[in-house]
Amino acid sequence: MTDANILLTLARREVRGLSSYNAGLSSEAVRQRYALDRIAKLGSNENPFGPSPAVIDAITREAKNAGLYPDPNCGELRAALAAKFAVDPRRFVFGNGSEDLLGIISRVFLDHGDQVVTVLPSFGLHILYPQAAGAEVVGVPMGSDLRIDVDGLIAAITPRTRLLMFACPSNPVGSALTAAELQRILDAIPAHTLLIFDEAYYEYAKDAPDYPDCMAMLDACGKPYVLLRTLSKAYSLAGLRVGYGIVSDLLLADLIDRLRTPFNVNRCAQAAAVAALADDAHLQSGLDHVAAERTRVDQALREMGLAPAPSLGNFLFFATPFEAEALNEALLSRGAIVKPWREPGYTTYLRVSIGSMEDNDLFLAALKDSLAELG
Repeated sequence: MTDANILLTLARREVRGLSSYNAGLSSEAVRQRYALDRIAKLGSNENPFGPSPAVIDAITREAKNAGLYPDPNCGELRAALAAKFAVDPRRFVFGNGSEDLLGIISRVFLDHGDQVVTVLPSFGLHILYPQAAGAEVVGVPMGSDLRIDVDGLIAAITPRTRLLMFACPSNPVGSALTAAELQRILDAIPAHTLLIFDEAYYEYAKDAPDYPDCMAMLDACGKPYVLLRTLSKAYSLAGLRVGYGIVSDLLLADLIDRLRTPFNVNRCAQAAAVAALADDAHLQSGLDHVAAERTRVDQALREMGLAPAPSLGNFLFFATPFEAEALNEALLSRGAIVKPWREPGYTTYLRVSIGSMEDNDLFLAALKDSLAELG
């Protein structure tokens, strides 16, 4: 076997120092490790109800064409999204999940010496991909109320800031900007900085009374941006990997497409996405469930003496009296998969997805028992 130090020298120096993305454990791995029959998988913000029946039909019809390359332009999907959001179809870019687009954007726009400003705690790939491209990442911690520190974010922008990249609603916290806060950020962005606005949890937030129409505000500001969304969450296509971006300028789409692999959204995924976008009733039933269960789980956590951050996503983020990794092990042994946070300053926090009522109940019972065991 080749010496590990030799293999490390083959990698780019930026990659040698990177941490791996915390993708979480599968139900199968936990079931085998702890010999459990019942698992509540609440670590990856997945939709517990699965995709629309129309999606299954679309995949079945498309399967016969698996020997043919997909449409590299995602034409039918592009048209469906353009109609849904009243956006010029040429302004869309597509990825194998929005994570794919984050990687492409980092390779297209970042170089050594560039700076990226983001929010902490963060979606891990907002940090890993820019670092892999050789950029310096400046993380601005959220305030004590677990809301984005708008003043701190603006103050962190320097002449080297090539990208300002963050999620709204936040992942992992779930809090979101108000219209006034977003406008302050948009007013402060200098000409040399591209805004990457990650709206992966848009569907869960869009009907909240104080959630702004972010795309309209981004369009009105006249500054360059890429707005990212995904069909993994509310539309339950996580296993098919369909993400898209809406760009402010057609040149941005052209630049991104220059480094996009030509067939990065497969045939079945494209067909499934079109079908999912057309089934508003299935989408709404899932959104209604999350809103109701998020309130119920939030209240149950508060009755345990915990204080979840206000969330517009399909998850809750909260601190406990214990290190997250220790509590996570206790939860896993009881069949509850959540996501322990590892960023410095947040290592007592857990993020739990809102699942089915039964899975949420399993988690709450496991958490109560785990806290008692550790305490």
